[in-house]
Amino acid sequence: MKVFAFNGSPRKEWNTATLLKKALKGAESRGAETELVHLYDLNYKGCISCFSCKTIGGESYGRCAVKDDLTDIFEGIRKSGAFILGSPIYFGTVSGEMRSFMERLMFPNLTYTNPTRTLFPKKIKTGFIYTILLKSN
Repeated sequence: MKVFAFNGSPRKEWNTATLLKKALKGAESRGAETELVHLYDLNYKGCISCFSCKTIGGESYGRCAVKDDLTDIFEGIRKSGAFILGSPIYFGTVSGEMRSFMERLMFPNLTYTNPTRTLFPKKIKTGFIYTILLKSN
């Protein structure tokens, strides 16, 4: 089984990355193949609202049509057994890189049906690690 971890922090050796590495070590101890991806190393943007992923019967239905550094990563996620997202909390939410990544990952897989369904081909285990700096006086 392949397990991905995605670091949404610009810092590759600080809290978020450290916790993701520990989580991947745990997965490795159970026999998983692992990969840590630093989102700030990739060239991509958030969803451009082209709606190619929503065109039923279209070439990109259920998949993001934009071709950039996330294209191969999304294919890897579809084949993986689990993934972990990690982000510091900036201004009360995840980093901008993580938000853009999540838009591109999730939006193509959701339908406009009632109730909403997923087009993702299988259930996949997921986790999210948030880090926040707490100051004490």
